[in-house]
Amino acid sequence: MPGSASSEAAVWNPVETGPRERLRELQLERLRATVERTISSQPPLASRLTEAGVSGSREISSLDDVARLPFSRKSDLREHYPFGLLAVPPEQVVRVHASSGSHGKPTIVGYTRADLDAWSELMARCMTMAGVRPGMIVHNANGYGLFTGGLGFHYGGERIGATVIPVSGGFTARQAMLLADLGGQVLCATPSYALVIAQAVRDAGLDPDDLALQLGLFGGEPWTDEMRTELDRELGISAVSFYGLSEMCGPGVAAECLQARDGLHVQEDHFLAEVVDPETGEPLPEGADVELVFTTLLKEAQPLIRYRTGDIGSLTTEPCTCGRTLARIAALRGRLDDMLIVRGVNLFPSTVEALLLGVEEVGPHYRLIVERPAQMDEVRVECEPADPGIDRAALTERLEVLLRDHTGIRIPVTIVEPGSVPRSEGKAVRVVDRR
Repeated sequence: MPGSASSEAAVWNPVETGPRERLRELQLERLRATVERTISSQPPLASRLTEAGVSGSREISSLDDVARLPFSRKSDLREHYPFGLLAVPPEQVVRVHASSGSHGKPTIVGYTRADLDAWSELMARCMTMAGVRPGMIVHNANGYGLFTGGLGFHYGGERIGATVIPVSGGFTARQAMLLADLGGQVLCATPSYALVIAQAVRDAGLDPDDLALQLGLFGGEPWTDEMRTELDRELGISAVSFYGLSEMCGPGVAAECLQARDGLHVQEDHFLAEVVDPETGEPLPEGADVELVFTTLLKEAQPLIRYRTGDIGSLTTEPCTCGRTLARIAALRGRLDDMLIVRGVNLFPSTVEALLLGVEEVGPHYRLIVERPAQMDEVRVECEPADPGIDRAALTERLEVLLRDHTGIRIPVTIVEPGSVPRSEGKAVRVVDRR
């Protein structure tokens, strides 16, 4: 018989619950090794360390010294495309993944065999903390290929001892059929595609009670607690958030525990996490809601020091009810390059999502349209009603007042026909730029 999700705080690796003092010692040891690897094997980044006055690991006496080290950025990977930042001979690279390249050339990331083994370990940890147990049936609807989501969840599930069904994305009606016929207990996907699958389940004449689903492991795009509530209700699951970047490993950098679902536990023995001011780069204290920065601590093929993610979040080391002592990403508000500036006001799409999905009469599918009819940018919202028979005029007025009161700007709202907002098989396009 398949296994079942457990709310017990199962721990894959003792480092997750160990004393933070020992963890910090381990991080310092591995930070020094990463600095040495960069200096000896990555000339483009080594030159920056030299300019910063760091010629070797002996100059790193504590973790506070990380602030002396130079940043790395996505532009570095593009400038040295495709393999100019490898720290190992090319023949040691056994896998290549890449970002989507939606803003130019993709960022290419190489993996050694040890990197892949570490990634599988990280995914097994994260999936275990999310409730996956040996024998469970994992329906993996993430895309396979250069995108890291498919293979990341695949190998993590297999390492745990789960049964993984590599469905990949697309053929959404078949997703619903296979969920019902094969008894999937864990759904892995982007949250926006999970909503599409939920609609396919309804279209097949099924409801959540007809499925064996217990868990949803979602990541790959920003999403809110309001979206979580929608997913929990639509699929009859507990939705758990995953976070990662292809530049680090893929998913597996951080994940929520099923017990709390209150912040994503960073795998700190593999990644040193910081938050910095997005404009000045100055390090900021725990709790500041700013840009996340990560340093890889065990990556062989492409180690990265102080990599600026462009993701906005905060960190906390407050104890978690699950017993893990790892730092948590307490909030993820989106990406800096997703932020809109409308009439001088900074606006994140996640803010609009939280407001829209907090209204019961609004369905989970929406998009923001950005235009520039004159000298300033304007934004408007298209969203679907939860009930086609609703008073659309009244709902429109209510939403426009809600958005104005909480954002300080006027955002026109259009209630469109159900099904008219385009669906996605991967990351949803929430912002349509018509400037």
